[in-house]
Amino acid sequence: MPDPLYARESIWLPFMQNELGCDEQTIIVGHSSGAAAAMRYAEKHRVGGLVLVSAYTTDQGDPTEAASGYFNRPWDWAAIKGNAGSIAQFMSDDDPFLPISEQLEVAQGLAADLHRFEDRGHFQNTAQPELLEVVKAMAKSLASAQPAADAAS
Repeated sequence: MPDPLYARESIWLPFMQNELGCDEQTIIVGHSSGAAAAMRYAEKHRVGGLVLVSAYTTDQGDPTEAASGYFNRPWDWAAIKGNAGSIAQFMSDDDPFLPISEQLEVAQGLAADLHRFEDRGHFQNTAQPELLEVVKAMAKSLASAQPAADAAS
């Protein structure tokens, strides 16, 4: 992604739309700031699915997070749910950066398929086979829904 240091919404969301072409057939996997970007994107655009890893809801008082633009307004959980075909979330109770309460707020707000761990930290240093299985299942679901959508058009 462009702008990796600051992860600004004003740069990431247009990139997701214009360069990556995220649409109804796209499963967006977002980690940390990428999860915030994925949620904000899905507030306004239909996507095939979201896989949110280490998602959170506030800037936590960090000036860089505040400047990113993701946290300057309330989350529109209903819009995100309505625009995302399916939503899975991965969180860990021992995440050194994110409060459990914020991760659970995302899960509750989105009624996400929650995959909760005790020992994955911020999901930076370990393999995540469960995440791959979730993405594969979402992709299979999207693929099987596509013929029905094609027949209806």
